[in-house]
Amino acid sequence: MTRARQDRLLGFLVRDGEWATAATLADALGVTPRSIRSYVTSLNARVAPGIAVESGPQGYRAGSDAAVALRAAGDAGTPRDRLHTLVRALLDAPDGIDVFETADALHVSPATLDADLARVRGLLGGTELTLERSASRARLRGTESAQRRLLSRLAHDEMDAGSFDLSALRRTLGEGSVGAQAFGPFKTELVERLGTMGWFVNEFGIGDVVMHIAIAADRVSRDRPLDTVAVAGDERAEQAEVAAVIAELAERHLDVRLGAGDLRHLAILVLTRVVAPGAAQADSARERTRAQLEPEVESAVRDIVGQAAAEFLVDIVHEDFLLRLALHVQNLRLRAREQAWSRNPLTRSLKSTYPMIFEVAVFIANGLHERLDIPLLDDEIAYIAMHVGGRLERSRQADQLLTATIVCPGYYELHELLRSSVDRSLGQAIEVVGVETRVDPDWASIDTDLVLTTIDPAVPGERIVRIQPFLTDADVERVQAAAGRIRRSRRLARLRAELERYFEPTGFVRGLDPALGEEGVIRLLGERLVARGVIDDDYVERTIQREQLSSTAFTDALAVPHALGMTASRTAIAIGIADPSIPWGDGRVQVVALVAFSETDREAFQTVFEQFVEVFSERDSVQRIVRRATSFAAFLDELVAVIDG
Repeated sequence: MTRARQDRLLGFLVRDGEWATAATLADALGVTPRSIRSYVTSLNARVAPGIAVESGPQGYRAGSDAAVALRAAGDAGTPRDRLHTLVRALLDAPDGIDVFETADALHVSPATLDADLARVRGLLGGTELTLERSASRARLRGTESAQRRLLSRLAHDEMDAGSFDLSALRRTLGEGSVGAQAFGPFKTELVERLGTMGWFVNEFGIGDVVMHIAIAADRVSRDRPLDTVAVAGDERAEQAEVAAVIAELAERHLDVRLGAGDLRHLAILVLTRVVAPGAAQADSARERTRAQLEPEVESAVRDIVGQAAAEFLVDIVHEDFLLRLALHVQNLRLRAREQAWSRNPLTRSLKSTYPMIFEVAVFIANGLHERLDIPLLDDEIAYIAMHVGGRLERSRQADQLLTATIVCPGYYELHELLRSSVDRSLGQAIEVVGVETRVDPDWASIDTDLVLTTIDPAVPGERIVRIQPFLTDADVERVQAAAGRIRRSRRLARLRAELERYFEPTGFVRGLDPALGEEGVIRLLGERLVARGVIDDDYVERTIQREQLSSTAFTDALAVPHALGMTASRTAIAIGIADPSIPWGDGRVQVVALVAFSETDREAFQTVFEQFVEVFSERDSVQRIVRRATSFAAFLDELVAVIDG
């Protein structure tokens, strides 16, 4: 547990990239500041004389060797390393292991090894494997496919945030694994060959597929191939072509000859995880995609996307988007049948940065589960969120641009050249709607979002930016910074107005009890809103069901539980403060905001959801609110103060 917390601490610092106090980090991990200092010492010891974590007057931040420390192999005697070693031994021994001999080899007592075997049983849930114990022997029983899934789980546990890491893979498979040093060139050539075959390659999934190829090569080298499975006659034509490429590369790079069962399995993984119709198929991509789709999948996707568009007022009902998502869902359905889930290294950042998009993805995922019986994990939901985000980015409206007026006293064509430079350098952020060429313009009458002026204004202001007649890089940066400040202030101003309207004073609870768990906290806050007639007991139950789909801990400090479906009598928010933090999902939070949305406030959903999460993504703001929010009035005062800056 200690090493896991060390890794989590370092991962937190790496993601954030800023200084953090020991108290803040202690809240995030649910430990004491003294423990944080101990973890920092241990992390730096991993890379001595390097620096994994820097220390200073402002606290701690990730050092230059942080990435190395995250990937550093743990002490062979740590529980996690010993557990992985034990699982590898069980997987490599069809006839089982001798408990006493294994305990001697690991330099632990038989009692300790018995405890480790109990932990191995805990890993086997959902793997179709069983651990049998007879006298002094222990062995795993189950199919080769199930054993490989267990190896995959161990490899992911070794890797940081689901990213592909050859060193971690080798630790999982063992130092004697096949051709570990060859997988870099293998991956490079596989991507190139898939590209020449006319496919776009999903780099987020290719690492996961190469990991499965590594596992297959290792198991085949130990005479543990997958059995050949009879296939239907309508097998995809591309499957044989992809299998041939994998067979060639495996024999050349890894010196392993894969059998028919392994090649079929790996070809399916490639076709369902990492490729999509590419540029070579652009002219007929839509027709080819539709021809591949199962009618049941296409119909379900169309219906559910239409429901999501109406529920969240988002513009996602477009033919290309529907077809691409339907193909992804069809591939996902095939992966689900084999329990071949795909990791997504962007899951955490998508959830915290784009909570609204992630929420739309959860809605779609829930609909797919109900219609097609596809169980979806957070990583798979994140891939759906990437599809949704891509569609929304394409359909973004031009009215999101800020308007600007250029003030540049006339001198030949100087103002025309300046406007041309502004359009060229800043056209994606602002729209120039006017140019003032007088040396004494009526500053008060200029009502655009920004004023870009080459002369000093009569009265300086937040929206006025001084620039040079010939636009410089520094000018561009200042204008972009000013535009960012204006956008943020507008978002937060809207948020302030909405929150003051929706907060329920009787729904404020300070001192959440960690023993309640997520469900208990939701019920506690839900009771306050039920008592006010805002929601009913069914809404509370549906909020718990939504939480089970995917954790609503959108930042390292904030959870926003809510139900799918806007059925509250009015929109209201109940707030719970936890000091110290409480467990929530895979992390810990200090603020829980139970939000009940009504049908009439549908448009407020995005404002409340995204901007509220944005406020609580700033660590200093969270600490200020949590420490000072001793009552509802104090909470609201601090929140407004943070919003107003």
